[in-house]
Amino acid sequence: MTTLPYAEVHAFSDGETPFTGNPAGVCMLDKFLPDDQLLGVAASNNLSETAFLVADGHDHWQLRWFTPAVEVDLCGHATFASGAWVFAQELVQGETARFSTRSGELRVSHSGSDQFKMDLPKVGFEPAIANPAVVDALGAGSPVEALNVERVHGAGYQMLVFEDENAIAGMTPDFGLIARANINVIATARGETADFVSRFFAPASGVAEDPVTGSAHCTLTPYWADKFGRKRLTARQIGPRPGALTVESRDSRVQLSGRAALYLQGEIRL
Repeated sequence: MTTLPYAEVHAFSDGETPFTGNPAGVCMLDKFLPDDQLLGVAASNNLSETAFLVADGHDHWQLRWFTPAVEVDLCGHATFASGAWVFAQELVQGETARFSTRSGELRVSHSGSDQFKMDLPKVGFEPAIANPAVVDALGAGSPVEALNVERVHGAGYQMLVFEDENAIAGMTPDFGLIARANINVIATARGETADFVSRFFAPASGVAEDPVTGSAHCTLTPYWADKFGRKRLTARQIGPRPGALTVESRDSRVQLSGRAALYLQGEIRL
């Protein structure tokens, strides 16, 4: 029997309110297991993403992310959770945990108590026509703007901008229709409770609705920074499991800041 250290961390939780933020699995390995076993662990965890870490030098880890269905090229909240956990385990000797990933080197720093900051690459976008099947599936009427977004989780991506926060909060998506369209969807609007709000739907990648999506904010941040004319903004993801973060647009990068709450830790047995 093989035992693997494991934790579940709630990334970008809504202050100290329990059961908020995006749960991520974090699993520490001596070396990466075969892909089918990594996918099996992620599927058994049944979280949006499970992160797998292998130590690789001073304050440095190799990092891979899996949904219950696929390996992904970028996952913000599971990187954030991984950083929080290695700090909690006192594995970081300096000020920053560094992770080598499919999206280059990502960094998480401890900014006090249970607060952390994370540096990620921007994910680009361009004007588009909204996919009518997706618009119908969201049930919120026509968006005021549509953009195609660079792929992150395998399927195609669109960001749909709506009139106000109520449109985002009131969505009751048909996940089957979205999955058949093979498009992952960022839905967003100017916010009442923050500068902007969003929800993220990715049934084509095995995640019906992701609670607080770091990678989506790699697109949301530069988009809204341009609309507001300032680099630093507050953000909320307002689906059934809400969360909060502060974002900052920096040249080709974004910085996401927020709270990480350790929910459980133990071991996985294979």
